[in-house]
Amino acid sequence: MNRSLRAAVIAEWRGLPERKMRPDRWQSPTELVPKMMQRLGLRERLYETEVIDAWSKIVGEFIAAHSTPFALRDGILYVRVLQPALHYELEQVSKIDILRKLKQRFGSKAIRDIRFRVG
Repeated sequence: MNRSLRAAVIAEWRGLPERKMRPDRWQSPTELVPKMMQRLGLRERLYETEVIDAWSKIVGEFIAAHSTPFALRDGILYVRVLQPALHYELEQVSKIDILRKLKQRFGSKAIRDIRFRVG
């Protein structure tokens, strides 16, 4: 017999006042996992991995071969570029288009800006 059930039966038999039952605190995994990810700071890491995986599809083969996204912090995607000429091209010409594609795919809250670094 369950220990708490046994205690309840004995208390009832003795005529003791009933103990208040605690409310059920069970939560489904679909409610719990997003909260845990947010608390542990893993949601942004998940976006970072997805963005790195999708980078070549978004920017094309040539740019993907010469650049690598390496971090996503506070909605800013940091991308390492191999050549200064490509850095200029991305920063001045293609940045708006790439940012628009990223926002369409991942949402405007996940990615707010892109910063390119030569190196």
